[in-house]
Amino acid sequence: MHTSSGHLTYCTNIHAGESWPEHFAAIKQNFPLIKKRSSPDNALGLGLRLSNEASLNLVQKEKLADFKEWLKNENGYVFTMNGFPYGGFHHKRVKDQVHTPDWTTDDRVNYSLRLFHILTSLIPGGMEGGISTSPLSYKPWFKPGNELNTVKEICTNNILRVIEELIHIHQTKGVLLHLDIEPEPDGLLETGNEFIEWFENDLLPVGIPLIKKKFKVSHQHAEDLIREHLRLCYDVCHFAIGFEDHTKMIEDLVKRNIKIGKIQISAALKARMDLPVEETQKIRESFRKFNEPVYLHQVIGKLKNGNLLRYSDLSDALTDHQNTGFQEWRAHFHVPVFAEDFGLLSSTRNEIEEVLALQKMKPFTQHLEVETYTWEILPADLKLPIEDSIIRELDWVKKILDT
Repeated sequence: MHTSSGHLTYCTNIHAGESWPEHFAAIKQNFPLIKKRSSPDNALGLGLRLSNEASLNLVQKEKLADFKEWLKNENGYVFTMNGFPYGGFHHKRVKDQVHTPDWTTDDRVNYSLRLFHILTSLIPGGMEGGISTSPLSYKPWFKPGNELNTVKEICTNNILRVIEELIHIHQTKGVLLHLDIEPEPDGLLETGNEFIEWFENDLLPVGIPLIKKKFKVSHQHAEDLIREHLRLCYDVCHFAIGFEDHTKMIEDLVKRNIKIGKIQISAALKARMDLPVEETQKIRESFRKFNEPVYLHQVIGKLKNGNLLRYSDLSDALTDHQNTGFQEWRAHFHVPVFAEDFGLLSSTRNEIEEVLALQKMKPFTQHLEVETYTWEILPADLKLPIEDSIIRELDWVKKILDT
């Protein structure tokens, strides 16, 4: 739906189904109910997530035409997509394989290009479109130094292949599209500062001469084209987990003329840990409720001296009894954004409020997407019917944006 602060939607990665028929069936079951209650009088956007398998099916002309007709009939539209998870994302162990295939591969490039061609067909006239994607690769897979640098170089060149196609689409079809890279803990780009360093020190130096030659434009025009078509996906949960300063980060991105393509509105779990041993043990047991086998739940702990200690998954943090000098733990588990109190645990909901306040004051993107994909694996006492959960999330965000 269109708000004064941009287009607001939810990501369909909350719906199971990896083939297009399965995923479309879940959308058809839930979207009309959500729209009727959340946006009865106006069009409602859809943040579409397609697996590689689903994209191969939907890219077919007749399937795409059917979906466009359904969107028209339901007064829905697609302006953003989630191109991070390539393969199965439900009912199986995902963990670090969410990064597979990474940006070193043709598979990732071809999948992303296919999504952009689908979005080109779906997006309403006059709107810009974005697709979020992985932070290049998964850092623990590679040795620091030469190996990691080589991987980053290959990823950068493959990203530029997509940027070239986005420039071509804009020039020939008039549709402005951008690839939105989503930093997350243990990603090859895991913080805002790492993204900025890569953008300025890797992407631009390699990309400007390439785009300049390919499209026969000036140095400055080539740089402008890269900045237009490659942006940051600001996942609030991921930045909160890393204790990043949202105001400073967003101001820094704006100052450096690095665009934010999308805000992913999501919340992490957190808890104070500078408490007596008996209480921290109870807190650990509360975290254990969320230690499930499907997704990665990276933990970042802030030590009392201000340093950060990173764990690749919640299970690793729970079994580390040697490090006790923590001030706070934050865990990568997307909990419903409308909830703040989880017993002994709480959420980073206040940081969503901070980011949305900055967006309201001076909008830095047109795309806002609620992304709580963990509905199926939430503890039973936190589950609402799926459509009720999505509606409550959208209504909670709208209330913030409207006040």
